[in-house]
Amino acid sequence: MLLEKPLMQYIFCRTKKIQIQVKCLAPFSSRRRIFHREETKDLQEDDGQDEEIPYVDIPRPGRKWERKPYPTPMKILIQRAKEEKQIRQENPCRVLVHAPENGLLVSHLIEVAHQVYTARETLLRGLAKLVDGDTAIPVKRCKFCSEVHIGHIGHEIRTCEGPRCGSRNSTHVWRIGGIRDVVGFPYCYHLLDRVGKPRVGHKERFGVQRLPAVVELCIQAGVDLKRYPTKRRTRPVYSIEGRIVDFESEAEENMTAERTFDPVHSSLPVSSNDEKEVTVSELSSRTLQSWLDMRAGAMKLMENYSVWTCGYCPAVQVGPKGHKVRLCKATKHQFRDGLHAWQEATIDDLIKPNYVWHVRDVTSPLLDNDLKRYYGKAPAIVELCVQAGAQVPKQYISMMRLDVVPPDRDEYDMVA
Repeated sequence: MLLEKPLMQYIFCRTKKIQIQVKCLAPFSSRRRIFHREETKDLQEDDGQDEEIPYVDIPRPGRKWERKPYPTPMKILIQRAKEEKQIRQENPCRVLVHAPENGLLVSHLIEVAHQVYTARETLLRGLAKLVDGDTAIPVKRCKFCSEVHIGHIGHEIRTCEGPRCGSRNSTHVWRIGGIRDVVGFPYCYHLLDRVGKPRVGHKERFGVQRLPAVVELCIQAGVDLKRYPTKRRTRPVYSIEGRIVDFESEAEENMTAERTFDPVHSSLPVSSNDEKEVTVSELSSRTLQSWLDMRAGAMKLMENYSVWTCGYCPAVQVGPKGHKVRLCKATKHQFRDGLHAWQEATIDDLIKPNYVWHVRDVTSPLLDNDLKRYYGKAPAIVELCVQAGAQVPKQYISMMRLDVVPPDRDEYDMVA
């Protein structure tokens, strides 16, 4: 009894001291992250290099029943909507000043649009030679899912999620693929007047042309194609209580409709002699560079020209608003009556990279399912061009895990 009270006080003070120490210490992961930053900072100071080593990993695919994450936070979107509503209330009739909201083109992006269109044409011609040419690199695609593999024989990694994948133990059934499996260009509806009639109705879906969304983005940014006519304005439009009103005369409309279209020329050499002298490695380097230029230019265009995607399905629409065609069959489409849940699109929604497993040596054994955590991934076009002889771009070195040495199959059990 005499020792019970001092003993209880000692235990209470001891536990309280331990709790204070635990609260003061950071978690192991955060401490490890801090130490890693300090180590990398010291290494950069020692080397005298200010550039940081980029570390990029493939985006984790979301679940089918979940909505895609918003590129812009919802708080910022709500704040923008409130500001636009307040501007409409203060000045219900006003002239839109900023392009392309007023129907005019952004002058410094016209050249970028032509470069993106030219890079896409260069990419397609290069892929046609790399996939279907004499020294073609085989492309494989799963019969039941969207998995793609670059190589003569498909891998053995069990990631198939197609029909009856349980009976096959999630193994893929490979078949011959093509150019569309390497780079994906989703289609959208062409807008004749992106400001006057920004939406396509459900009953108009069969009468409106469809084309790749990248081409539609280039057309709206200033590229003129005879197959897809579009209206070009010379005066800004008015906004009256949120509705767009155009006071341009009919004579000016006819002049803009009857004007000549300038053909878009490609940067590839035209003569056949120059094309014969190009080696496979040079062709792959040129094709890979055109893909990088196309993505970089499209990202610049998307900063001013809005691109929309469905939050549940891969549908894409270029323009001020999304269309009203009821073709969505994804999760919760019954509550939306088949309409798409439009949100801001990213560059991966506009130009799908189609990530594939990286194969370091074509003559090496197949990729094993037990060693898949040691293998890297890359976009299919990057993997195709690298196998053809092109150098690995700097931004994809960490994604392809070139600094990781995978163990052999008989060494798997000995690796920690």
